[in-house]
Amino acid sequence: MTLLRVALAGRDTAELLPVVSDLGLRIDDEDPEVVISYGGDGTLLGAEYEWPGVPKLAIRHARSCRKCPDHEDAVVLKRLAEGDFSRTLLMKMEAHARGQRLVGINDITLNKVVPFWGVRYRVWINGEAYSGEIVGDGVVVSTPFGSSAYYRSISRSFFREGIGVAFNNSTEQVDHLVLREADRIRVLITRGPSLLCADNAPNPIQLEEGEEAEIGKAEETTFLLAADTLLCTRCRRADGALFNRLGGLTSL
Repeated sequence: MTLLRVALAGRDTAELLPVVSDLGLRIDDEDPEVVISYGGDGTLLGAEYEWPGVPKLAIRHARSCRKCPDHEDAVVLKRLAEGDFSRTLLMKMEAHARGQRLVGINDITLNKVVPFWGVRYRVWINGEAYSGEIVGDGVVVSTPFGSSAYYRSISRSFFREGIGVAFNNSTEQVDHLVLREADRIRVLITRGPSLLCADNAPNPIQLEEGEEAEIGKAEETTFLLAADTLLCTRCRRADGALFNRLGGLTSL
């Protein structure tokens, strides 16, 4: 058995402690080898924000998921302790604005701040203008992993390679895009205010009229362990629906 230093992320992680202890896994919040995310997608995103780059094992909360025998908590944790898991490389997105930098594994989003005002903005891709001024709720720039989250709710699609750009509730039809990983997106605010966010990180950047952000692939990556815990067709949400976390998961 391989002993690991693990950190636990989530509100009810005490439920996992007896199994973690029995398997000889040691809790180490300062220098973990693996972070166990116990909850939903938001818990996983928060865990990456707190421990960037440390491999993550995502376990859905028992109250929200009816798990098949292969993905019961004790079974998945035993696989971790024995080193019996796949490794999925996740790319990250970055945004630069106002001398600050944001990084996320799902997406970078530009959002309106005032509920009854759409944000107005223009978009350039590799220096070339895309469309004219766009009016709407904002724009989502997504990784393949994030394409099954907010990007999919807007575009009704997902992708496995590249960078996705989805225009949220724009007043005029603007085609969503899937770009190459190397492409860079520049967004200029022509009427604000707006909020630039990365995943669910608690440090958004407010942008005003005339300010801009540059968005693209980050150099950093991270690993998701045992991605089958998120993709299983036998595990169901508590309401019986199939979990659907699809985009861009290729195990190494």
